[in-house]
Formats: sequence, structure tokens, C-alpha cells
Amino acid sequence: MGAIYGLWLAQYEVLREHGHSPSEAFNETVEEATQSLYPLIAENGAVVPVSVEVNAPMTPQSYVKHIYVVADKNRIPIVTRVALTPASGQAYMGANIRLGETTDVRAIVEQSDGTLFALKREVKVTVGGCGG
Repeated sequence: MGAIYGLWLAQYEVLREHGHSPSEAFNETVEEATQSLYPLIAENGAVVPVSVEVNAPMTPQSYVKHIYVVADKNRIPIVTRVALTPASGQAYMGANIRLGETTDVRAIVEQSDGTLFALKREVKVTVGGCGG
């Protein structure tokens, strides 16, 4: 178990012991627990590496069900969707996406209970990668 995950799990368990629901406990730490590794400037919009990691328990009672990556100004905004189960062990995805222009890129995390969390970051594109 990684140190960050261990710290998050300890905080999550303390919040649960104090009466917080799984969603509330997750919400309390989502800013700290969600790590997004987008480059701030993409040299080439045709190949923009992104990865999203959510340090949250992956138990049958509460787990990350989907991770979406959305590029607001792309012709097709939803650029990737990853489906996860508790058997996945870790909520992580990594992919190369295409961006046609400078845009906000969002990581949207859906929990098993339907709760959604989002993180946004602007990515500047110097050479577009979607044609046109």
C-alpha cells in the first residue's frame, strides 16, 4: 500500500467513524485524493498524454465506477471513458488523446453510488491534432 493511499484511507476511515456517509467521506478528501497529470502545454495536439489516478478504496460497497476525460472544445468532447470494478484494485487510467485547440480538459470521476467529482485544467495546444 502506498503512503498516500494509506493516509487517504486513514482519513476516510476516521470520517466514516464520525458518521459521514461513504460519499461524504470521499467528498471531504477528493481534492487531495484526485491527482491529474495533464501537461499545461501540448507541443502537438495529436498526441497529448493524460492520466488520472484516484486514491480511493475500491471495495464492493464504494468504488470508482468510471473515469471520463472530456475536452470541452473538441468536436467529440468525451475523449475517453474507463469502466472500473472493485477487482480493478486501483482507480487509474492513462491514454494519449487528441486536442484540436487550446481547451479545458476535465477528469470526471463517477462513484458506484452515482456521485460525480470533476477536476478541470486548461491545456494550451501549439499545433492542433484533430484536423481541420
